[in-house]
Amino acid sequence: MLIRFEPITERCAEIVEQLMSATEMPQDDELLFRIRLCVEEAVENIVSYAYKRGDGWLEAETERIDGSLVVTLRDAGTPFNPLDIPDPDITLSAEERQIGGLGIFLCKQMMDSVRYEYKDGCNALSMSIRIETNN
Repeated sequence: MLIRFEPITERCAEIVEQLMSATEMPQDDELLFRIRLCVEEAVENIVSYAYKRGDGWLEAETERIDGSLVVTLRDAGTPFNPLDIPDPDITLSAEERQIGGLGIFLCKQMMDSVRYEYKDGCNALSMSIRIETNN
């Protein structure tokens, strides 16, 4: 499923709900929880930071590839690779840690793969998780 949202300002919940209702989503509640958390984090970051004035577009795609669900988010906002952010030191208390970076860290921990690419003037963040097992 490929959906384009424009404008995206104040539409995080709508974008997430439409993505999570895609027919490609697994039926497993634990997987759905993990996917939703990561999708919410990524969409919130794009809506909040990709475009200087808050307007712009976001393309969201879900597809099943070789037993995995792949969610790809594309925008034409400011180039930004969230994977370049150092992982937070989770051994520190919340008061001692720097602000930011925890969401993408969780995505990297909860998904099997998180990739970023900047191509043709667009950011593309792809996250995949295995949803089918070979018995």
